[in-house]
Amino acid sequence: MYNTSFIKKALLLVISITFLYSCDKDYNSIGGNLMGDNHFDLLQYTSPVVAHNQKTGPVASNNLAINALGIYDDPAFGKTTSHFATQLNLDVVAPTIGANAIVDSVYLSVPYFSTLTTTNTDGSHVYELDSIYGGTAPIKLSVYESGYYMRDLDPLGYLQQSQSYFTDQNTVFDNAKIGSRLNNSTDTKQNDAFFFNPKEIVQTTTATDGKVTTTRSVPAMRLKLNSTFFANKILNAPDKLVTNDVFKDYFRGLYFKVENVSGSAGSMAMLNFKAGKITISYREDSTDANGVTTKVQKSIDLSMTGNSVSLLDQSGVNGTYSSAINNPNTSLGDANLYLKGGEGSMAVINLFNTPGELDLIRSKGWLINEANLVFSIDASKMANSTEPNRVYLYDLTHNIPVYDYYTDATSAANAKNSKYIFSGLINKEAVTNGRGQTYKIRITNQIRNLVKHADSTNVKLGLVVTESIGDASFTKLKTANTFSTKVAKSSVMSPLGTILYGSHPSVPEDKRLKLQIYYTKPN
Repeated sequence: MYNTSFIKKALLLVISITFLYSCDKDYNSIGGNLMGDNHFDLLQYTSPVVAHNQKTGPVASNNLAINALGIYDDPAFGKTTSHFATQLNLDVVAPTIGANAIVDSVYLSVPYFSTLTTTNTDGSHVYELDSIYGGTAPIKLSVYESGYYMRDLDPLGYLQQSQSYFTDQNTVFDNAKIGSRLNNSTDTKQNDAFFFNPKEIVQTTTATDGKVTTTRSVPAMRLKLNSTFFANKILNAPDKLVTNDVFKDYFRGLYFKVENVSGSAGSMAMLNFKAGKITISYREDSTDANGVTTKVQKSIDLSMTGNSVSLLDQSGVNGTYSSAINNPNTSLGDANLYLKGGEGSMAVINLFNTPGELDLIRSKGWLINEANLVFSIDASKMANSTEPNRVYLYDLTHNIPVYDYYTDATSAANAKNSKYIFSGLINKEAVTNGRGQTYKIRITNQIRNLVKHADSTNVKLGLVVTESIGDASFTKLKTANTFSTKVAKSSVMSPLGTILYGSHPSVPEDKRLKLQIYYTKPN
């Protein structure tokens, strides 16, 4: 039997802890929001920062939540051509395929990120596409059977680690492709002049009684694939469909190859291929109780949920960008910080570089009310480039998020804008040209913890562009650098880049990167 008095005391302790945590949480989030940029009578301390560029090189890009497909030419960085390869899975293994099966059609569909803007009186819809760069400029898109087997586990890691596939392996997959392209329609919008079409998908079907049904769905990459290929590969090979392991060894997936179209700058889309599927529509014989045989409609669905890899080709790299990331000034910091997603670059940030600075702050017993890193965008260098919506700061020493990332539970209708107290969201000039001015990242709790606890480590920080603030995982660098073996996976998903003012003394004072600390003195 439990002691009643002990239970009461324990319960009181839990309630007290919960109350204190809630108060602290409210202070950090709600109080932080109320404070905004008006710091009333708080005292301000500005600490110099040393920030320099770091090239990432090829990175592991398998099984990303979001993958780029297409061509994006950024004058500040260079041209990126994004290809893609994926395994396929049977939605239903060991399907029963009847006699004399005939394939009617095969369609591949991957939905775009889109927003419904208008519903018309006739039931049609108008959508606006999100995460499309280059609009409707055409690219050449070819889909092939892949001959490269993407295994799950790495034999060099004694089959205890996932196999990594890297951004620079396009030649490997290109050389392993099998046969002719599968999207071989005579309609060039399906291949040689493909573009990311914002129109909704409209399908009509006619029943045996003549009734016509119209189905409308969100905009998507919808490709008609070769029916003969899938009749032979799928319907005529039932022994290869018994399990997905057998199937993936037999049919090793698809390779999406992207090429230039003459006279077109090209375009690029961010896609969730895991939401895509291939539908094989076919008819087979069915005999009723009276021995009458007729054709019945059936289908087999293949999902794109197997192993996948984003494959990037870099060309026409801007000379200034190349020089900056290959020759960083690690002592004074760089004048410009070049952040580039994909197979790109990041910034390494060092705080409290002055000898004795951190110990002096600790000795004063300051109450840290707010701490920010504010990065000014070099507008002249970014004038002709698409600006990323967000940058992401993390603990580079340990390859984990900073403390403020964990404590920020804010959410937004658009998940890309969640954790908006921690932020890193772009601050745009609303009055004139709508271009970005700054990215502000709040690291109040990170600095509080560092100042309060003398045994806390003053870690190096990494800064990257991000496609998904909700993804806090990390992925391998093909070649480790001085500072890390990994990089934030969310940066690999993004094709964009930004150029920020750094910490070098040559940077104008009002643009130079600094750590801003707002505090109150102890009584």
